[in-house]
Amino acid sequence: MEKRIAFHCFHPVSSFIYLLTMIVVGMFMTNPLVISLMLISGALFCAMLRGKKFFSDIPFYLALFLIFSLVNPLFSHNGATPLFFLNGNPVTLEAIFYGMNISSVMISTLIWCTVFSAVMTSERIMCVFGRVLPKSSLVISMSLRFLPLFKAKWHEMSDAQKALGYYSEKGFVSKITNSARVFSALISWALENSVDTGASMKARGYGLGGRTSFSLFRFGARDAVLTAFSAILLVISAVGLKSGYFAFHFYPQVANIDFSPKAVIFYSAMAILLLIPSFFEIKEALYWRYLQSKI
Repeated sequence: MEKRIAFHCFHPVSSFIYLLTMIVVGMFMTNPLVISLMLISGALFCAMLRGKKFFSDIPFYLALFLIFSLVNPLFSHNGATPLFFLNGNPVTLEAIFYGMNISSVMISTLIWCTVFSAVMTSERIMCVFGRVLPKSSLVISMSLRFLPLFKAKWHEMSDAQKALGYYSEKGFVSKITNSARVFSALISWALENSVDTGASMKARGYGLGGRTSFSLFRFGARDAVLTAFSAILLVISAVGLKSGYFAFHFYPQVANIDFSPKAVIFYSAMAILLLIPSFFEIKEALYWRYLQSKI
């Protein structure tokens, strides 16, 4: 049984606009406080959606953070605070902080992309782009569906091979040979499945002019409220960015974060904007427990 996602109660268009905005803003933001807010809110929402699967990905995120944090000062020697010299090149405090910030941006973007793939299912992608870009939306929806399907089919074929006794031999070479056999069969299956899907959609007249479409999603009042509320908070955050309250630099010295009253207002607006999905997930969980207590 799949986990119910409270954010699915909203129209795909409003969800798509919100999540895409978060990804784009996170990719181009350099303020450490905003990046921390995006990282924490994204991790909180992703943990609610994926549960234990998210926590199993934490070692990967930590390894990525350490690698980029340590690699940047080895190649970038800018900064006014050298800590020590390595082969005659200075390793500066500013370069380390910049590497940590870039690592946080990458991890935050990956987490929000994971959230995007969990919320925007193939049906919701088709709803957003089905009428405007029918062929592109079909390719995108098939791509989102293909990865988990590919993984499930791999385990199915591997279990079938084990049942036939192909994995009975021990040794590294035997494992490589058996895995290559499964991978070859999997690629053949994927190609045949893609051809069959394309032929089926073409036979149904998908993408032809004058073709009507049906969708269960309806853009209601709550979708308008979410879109308007997100737009207002986004405008406030954009004004803060343009006014310089989110400005931050690492070279030649690490700047100080602005904590003036106006800056705090802009940071609060950004935090509220980022925590909207988590708020609805917590609300849904509490309401579900309340209903269970009444049984």
